[in-house]
Amino acid sequence: MILPNLILVLLVGGALAWWSERFDSSWPRLVALLVVLADLSYLLSSLTTVPLENFALVPVAADPASWLMSYQLNWIPRFGIRFELAMDGLSLVLIVLTLVLGAIAIVSSWTEDNQRQGFFQANILWTLAGVVGVFLAMDLFLFFLFWEVMLVPMYLLIAIWGHEGKAHASMKFFIFTQFSGLLMLVAIVVLAILQQQASGIWSFSYFDLLNTSMDSTVAGWLMLGFFIAFVVKLPGFPFHTWLPDAHTQAPTAGSVILAGILLKTGAYGLIRFTVPLFPEAALEFAPIAMMLGVAGIIYGAVLAFGQSDFKRLVAYSSVSHMGFVLLGVFAWNALALQGAVMQMVAHGFSTAALFMIAGALQQRMHTRDMNQMGGLWQQMPRMGAVALFFVLASLGMPGLGNFVAEFLVLLGLFQVNPWMTVVAALGLITAAIYSLIMMQRAFYGKPDDSRRLTDFGSLEMTAMAVMIIALVWLGMYPQPVLDLVQPVIDSLAVEVPLVAERGVSVGAVQ
Repeated sequence: MILPNLILVLLVGGALAWWSERFDSSWPRLVALLVVLADLSYLLSSLTTVPLENFALVPVAADPASWLMSYQLNWIPRFGIRFELAMDGLSLVLIVLTLVLGAIAIVSSWTEDNQRQGFFQANILWTLAGVVGVFLAMDLFLFFLFWEVMLVPMYLLIAIWGHEGKAHASMKFFIFTQFSGLLMLVAIVVLAILQQQASGIWSFSYFDLLNTSMDSTVAGWLMLGFFIAFVVKLPGFPFHTWLPDAHTQAPTAGSVILAGILLKTGAYGLIRFTVPLFPEAALEFAPIAMMLGVAGIIYGAVLAFGQSDFKRLVAYSSVSHMGFVLLGVFAWNALALQGAVMQMVAHGFSTAALFMIAGALQQRMHTRDMNQMGGLWQQMPRMGAVALFFVLASLGMPGLGNFVAEFLVLLGLFQVNPWMTVVAALGLITAAIYSLIMMQRAFYGKPDDSRRLTDFGSLEMTAMAVMIIALVWLGMYPQPVLDLVQPVIDSLAVEVPLVAERGVSVGAVQ
């Protein structure tokens, strides 16, 4: 019952946070923070029951009992739909990231005067519950349910507590994600029908649907259904257009969750479902997917360079950096996949921190326009110092997690396509340009002495310190994360041989 409890705690905690507002308007924040920390503590303490040697074992893709934890309960037996959850090293890393950033999102809204505070915190917790469900669900029907569940409270966060353009941004976010999710649902149902025709048994289990026999043309179309749904959420070029509006209009906590957590569900789906379920179709499509990744890196960087809105610049930088994840997944070798996972984690911390800084600036200055900033370091030295750290992390400073991630992706990509590697590496140069320009325009220069601005307080600095420590640790000693993920990559290689093992270069010039 450990895995269902991880989700249940967040669902019940959301209702409790909403209810607590009846007694005091300050209670929901405290309740929400305690719920997330309790869930994280519960997860970490439950790992002590797993033998240490199990973390190094390669999970068998068709056997959930070989994973770190698993849970199964019949739900709709007529169609073989089960409440099936399982956790391996990959999902463990992402769930820990989700709960840590969930706590930071709550802290980021601590001093904001949000109306209906109880409902606000409840939506944060319900979004986290949906995301944890996505990372654990191994029944594809259940996976789709959690995929939709996490979107509704996120939509409400933007639509109710967003800024001036919240109606348009929330609707655009909902339409993009709902339409792409519908494509995935159709692909899931067709895949289950094909499995039933082949075996005579209805099942939506990931473990049963692996290696389902089908025509190559059908596999290509079904793979596209999954690919589009996950790349929209990533987001990848050219399906990214909802992201800048959603990030710009979302409240600070919404931006932290969206950038740090929700985008990672798209990357997770590509690794977990798209390639393993449709190996031949995915690898034939790999050159196109990698071209989209390269285009996203350059396109996002160029658009970030032209922004004067602080949050919009960070939003376009997310499009650029998540392009490395798309490259890492479809390069499909050990180095690139390790880099993709590292990028998911490192980007989660660095971008969440930058959005938290952007939200703090908007709260204090009532503007996101960098043309109206300048000299802020002298007035808010603590915020200026942490902003410089996360700007350096975002541009890939050696010694920090983002550098390790992007370097591994480029090393893996070079084995597949050297020319794409050269073009993608330009993203590192453009990232340095727009990141340092952002720092220069906002925090350097002559300060406006007529402004009276408050610096980060102890609670905000504590949240920043957590993310700083995480990025330094990932940059200086990434081995624990790599060790957790390596057995998963070895397991995926059984279903879809890695590039090096196949002895071919997908999309490379021979």
